[in-house]
Amino acid sequence: MKIITYNVNGLRAAVSKGLPEWLEQEQADVVCIQETKLQPDQYPEEALKGYKHYLYSAQKKGYSGVAILSKLDPDHVEYGMGIEEYDNEGRFIRADYGDISVVSVYHPSGTSGDERQAFKMVWLEKFQEYVTELRKSRPKLILCGDYNICHEAIDIHDPIRNATNSGFLPEEREWMTRFLDAGFIDTFRALHPELQEYTWWSYRFNSRAKNKGWRIDYCMVTEPVRPMLKEARILNNAVHSDHCPMLLEIEG
Repeated sequence: MKIITYNVNGLRAAVSKGLPEWLEQEQADVVCIQETKLQPDQYPEEALKGYKHYLYSAQKKGYSGVAILSKLDPDHVEYGMGIEEYDNEGRFIRADYGDISVVSVYHPSGTSGDERQAFKMVWLEKFQEYVTELRKSRPKLILCGDYNICHEAIDIHDPIRNATNSGFLPEEREWMTRFLDAGFIDTFRALHPELQEYTWWSYRFNSRAKNKGWRIDYCMVTEPVRPMLKEARILNNAVHSDHCPMLLEIEG
């Protein structure tokens, strides 16, 4: 199974920048999308006709939203987490394929101020509680998406100057450590312990050309998926967004 996660920063914008042709080349079985920024009736179906699509949009138009595009028929699709304040923002969707569950998740950003940072920190705890409970019934969980957190210094271009910025705050990094210690695996780091690669670059200061980036997009998996891991790779040649995608391959 070949899974791609991609924060497209607007699905229609990414389509206009060549996303369908790129997906045709990659031939992923499942594509987890974040920041669709559209309502279901705005989905560019004709451009993405090779995939069945499952959308969970935010109530606010042009904001947030997650999706799963799939060449495979899922047995079940679950929309949201059953927590209204998060589900209103379209941040979580899950598709089940046999005993494997694939999630597309978009963690909040805290960059717009203290109120959203506080919202993010509560979300992180609620998210962990939810997936910890979920893995009792769905032990083989694959949690793909934009986590909006760099975990360690290797995951960010300037750890010293960014230490007080949302996305690399001590309390966010501590949450990530606790999350991983609770039995979730950062697949890229598990397979590439020394590799310094990024998945997001600011549009400002020519950051991408200078590779001044952050690794904030992850394919996290539960322990029962570890033996199935074949590859986890960052696809940093894809340029349809300020993020780039990540690929996870599993077998078994």
